[in-house]
Amino acid sequence: MKPPIANKIPRELTLHGHTRTDNYYWLNQRGTPEVESYLDAENQYTVFALSDVAGLKEKLYQEITGRIKQTDMSVPYKENGYFYYTRYEEGSEYPVFCRKKHTLEAPEEIVLNVNEMARGHKFFNVSGYTVSPDNKMAAYGVDTRGNRIYTIFFKNLETGEILPGTIKNTSGGATWAADSKTVFFTLKEKKTLRSYQVHRYIVGSSAKPELVYHETDAAFHCYVYKSRSKKYIIIGSSATTTDEYRILEAGKPFGSFKVFHERRRGLEYSIGHFNEKFYVRTNHNAVNFCLMETPETETSIENWKTIVPHRSDVLLENFVPFNNFLVIEERIKGINNLRVISHKSGNEHYIDFGEDAYVAWVSVNPEFDTNIIRIGFSSLTIPVSTYDYDMENRSFNLLKQQEVVGGYCAGNYKSERVYVTARDGASVPVSLVYSRKTIIGSNTPFLLYGYGSYGHSMEPYFSSVRLSLLDRGFVFAIAHVRGGEDLGRTWYDNGKLLNKKNTFYDFIDCAKYFIVHNYTSPDKLFAMGGSAGGLLLGAVINMEPELFKGIVAAVPFVDVVTTMLDDSLPLTTGEYDEWGNPRDETYYHYMLSYSPYDNIHACNYPNMLVTTGYHDSQVQYWEPAKWVAKLREMNTGNNLILLHTNMEAGHSGASGRFKQHLETALEYAFILKIAGITG
Repeated sequence: MKPPIANKIPRELTLHGHTRTDNYYWLNQRGTPEVESYLDAENQYTVFALSDVAGLKEKLYQEITGRIKQTDMSVPYKENGYFYYTRYEEGSEYPVFCRKKHTLEAPEEIVLNVNEMARGHKFFNVSGYTVSPDNKMAAYGVDTRGNRIYTIFFKNLETGEILPGTIKNTSGGATWAADSKTVFFTLKEKKTLRSYQVHRYIVGSSAKPELVYHETDAAFHCYVYKSRSKKYIIIGSSATTTDEYRILEAGKPFGSFKVFHERRRGLEYSIGHFNEKFYVRTNHNAVNFCLMETPETETSIENWKTIVPHRSDVLLENFVPFNNFLVIEERIKGINNLRVISHKSGNEHYIDFGEDAYVAWVSVNPEFDTNIIRIGFSSLTIPVSTYDYDMENRSFNLLKQQEVVGGYCAGNYKSERVYVTARDGASVPVSLVYSRKTIIGSNTPFLLYGYGSYGHSMEPYFSSVRLSLLDRGFVFAIAHVRGGEDLGRTWYDNGKLLNKKNTFYDFIDCAKYFIVHNYTSPDKLFAMGGSAGGLLLGAVINMEPELFKGIVAAVPFVDVVTTMLDDSLPLTTGEYDEWGNPRDETYYHYMLSYSPYDNIHACNYPNMLVTTGYHDSQVQYWEPAKWVAKLREMNTGNNLILLHTNMEAGHSGASGRFKQHLETALEYAFILKIAGITG
């Protein structure tokens, strides 16, 4: 069976006196027989090309899902008189949302059984589940396509009745006012899927929702939530580098929202309310952010007072106030740190996890009047763990650690943190993990993972899925390249806009480091990335086509210029501050110089598996489809170039805790096949 050959229908695209010819532009005609036939042919070819490892793929799937505890439950947390938790039943794909009144010994109330709700649907996702302040109603969003467009439903928790009034085309969540009748929700534009309006609605009413805020700037998206103190409904409106908030007392849902502080380009801030004042995390005169406070009646910037100052070597990421303590989430040398400050004494300390490389976070903490904070922890070798930490006595109480069915011993694996000197002298952190049985050398299979966009830091977290590679001798590594925020805001700034190529250079230099230092060799080196991480891989293989033996690119953003010129797409207007606006000639030529699709040339490309979702609303399916078609056309070697399209899913892949790993098993089977590992 030969690979499909896409029809070539030239389409000329001209801007700034420059013309590009796109032979595969026609693939964006969603729903046409020609497009669906082509995608189906690609899927059939992928099955054929990997038929020799079909048994291995099934074995991997059984391995991966076999490590998942079938009957499982989250750690309950108490809020407003009820203990809330999520549990899974044996053999079930989806969660059951439950609660118990006052005590964990009370009878269980099932709020939502998503397994029953999902019957008859190929894709099903519940988002934004919230309960009214009087505990009598629940709101939740449902997406049945994978495009992240949700319909909000309301359920009477006393009768079990689903109310007839539903709200379509939303972002999924509903925020309750104090009266337990009024909710606020965000509506999405139908074409761009930008969250652009906030509406108010009386649950159970026949009246139509009422518009309370319309975000008219196409670069901004809006959202609505309730402060942790429950006193305020807050509307946020954000672009890549600018924020603005509006506040309204939750007890006065039909009042008017007041602007907290007007938007100023480049001013980023977020707010939290506690004890008649607002805390403000902001980059105001603070590149790495600082923490300020202001009276709730005087919220303009002139009244903000610094309580945690800016530091050039520490990124302030989040804050959680309690009656007696203030907890700050900070990133120091790429690692999460939780800093605890006493309101009374001013004494402070960092929570000591006894690890050098890990990820820690503040979990669900609805109560203010407590010295106990619920936190999460994981590392490359330690499964996700939930603790209650006594901020007064500095003691841990382990509530739960993710169970790996079949047994797991952290001591059988080793993690490292190395620093690679990039070509311009920057020191790039890389986190590694591998089995202690693995002999490191030029024959060691090595998988390098990268992302490097949107200031998103890649955490060194545990994955039971990854064990299927580690136990077969692979080293897994995360390159914390620029474009992420791993080393602070400047790390992000130096990997975006006209500095974007630093992201690609960092990744290439990391890969070469591990070859030079005898961790692996080009014949054993693999790379993986998704979405903007797919852009990273696409740019890298154009620059260094023979550096990697194989790559896996999931939902890759690879047609950068064409996409950023189409403001009808979701991934465009809101991201000019990330990539640049190609209508500006400077950005056009810079983006064109690295855009993976536009820079394909005749060379020997590595083995490639490219995956996408037909209903992907963030990176449209046609980007990877066009990319694969053009790569095949220009490839001078015989390496496999495969495309797999999930016709039932979107950007996040399949729904369901087991079903999602069918694609994982496909990716791993491909990597192992190319690596020559068949068992």
